[in-house]
Amino acid sequence: MLNNGLTGSHLTRAMLARGDQQVWCAVADYSDEEAMQDLVNNDFTAFIVSAKENSFLCTGGMEWKFAVPIKIIALTATEVSMNHCN
Repeated sequence: MLNNGLTGSHLTRAMLARGDQQVWCAVADYSDEEAMQDLVNNDFTAFIVSAKENSFLCTGGMEWKFAVPIKIIALTATEVSMNHCN
């Protein structure tokens, strides 16, 4: 069971330790806050597959200092106020 108080990179480490195999994350090299600020118009998201003592490894083979778990879902027409689309 995960501790509900965990956030950011600490949560990613706990999820990997629990056995999650790929965690979709916003990534950065300076802080969790930087990772979350850069979500608009960039490519700084990655599937994190493992954690070392001071970094995370993504499926592309790159290492990141910080990895914040994020959730990306598809929108529906109702959610974007297109109730009458054909």
